[in-house]
This record gives sequence, structure tokens and C-alpha cells, in this order.
Amino acid sequence: MLNRSGERSAQTSSPLAGDEGRGVLLAGLGMMLVGWAGLAALVAMTRPRIGGEIWLFFILLQIAVTGSAIPFFRMLGQYLAPSLPLLTGVVVRRSVWLGILAVLCAWLMIPRYLTLPIACMLALLFLALEIFLRNRELANEA
Repeated sequence: MLNRSGERSAQTSSPLAGDEGRGVLLAGLGMMLVGWAGLAALVAMTRPRIGGEIWLFFILLQIAVTGSAIPFFRMLGQYLAPSLPLLTGVVVRRSVWLGILAVLCAWLMIPRYLTLPIACMLALLFLALEIFLRNRELANEA
């Protein structure tokens, strides 16, 4: 990437920036495969009981949604802000937030408490938390 004076910036020209992004994408792909395959096996081979199976379901759902969201948030960050360096920690954190939201919604569906307003409020809560954390990071960088 070029900075304002036309020179290459040190953050984006490092050889590790591409390797780190590829590593996170590979980790996301592995998480996605393990999570969705585990969920498919859990649903197909076990009986629905309140016990260890439900906790395994929540863990596998978290892994599957987080792994699936990593490439999405990486592409979204590259598309919306191509001039800013893409931080893999931010991409992973946003993916984890989406995984936690999915697990919370699944958990609230068990006693039939999940409604559209509750899901939207939870999503807005995580969005506000992410905005707060990102603004704090940007203030510390300056």
C-alpha cells in the first residue's frame, strides 16, 4: 500500500502480512469443516437430550459459525476499507462475536424465548461493543 507521500507503508509491505492472512483463512476453513461436520454427525447420530450433547452442540455451533464468518469479514473489510491495513485480530474478533450471537440465539430458542426484537437487540449490543473496542484501538494507535 502507498501512504500519502507515495511511499510504501511498512505495515502492508511486510512479508508476514500475507502469510498471517492466509493462516487465519486456513484456520477458519479448518474450523468451518470441523464445526459443520461435527454438528452434522451430532444431529444425525445422537438423540436430543439435555446433557453433554447440548453443550457439545453449542461448542460445535460456535466453532462452525466463527470459522464460516472469518472469510466473510475479511472480504468485507477489504471491500469497505481497501486503503486501511486489514488486522487479522479484528477479523477474528468480529467472527467470534457472530459465533457468540448464534450460540445465544440457539440457547434462547430452547425455552422459546427468542423473538426478532430480542435477536436484533443482541446484534445491536454486539455491534455497539465492537464499535467501542475498535474506536479504542484506533485512539491508542494515534
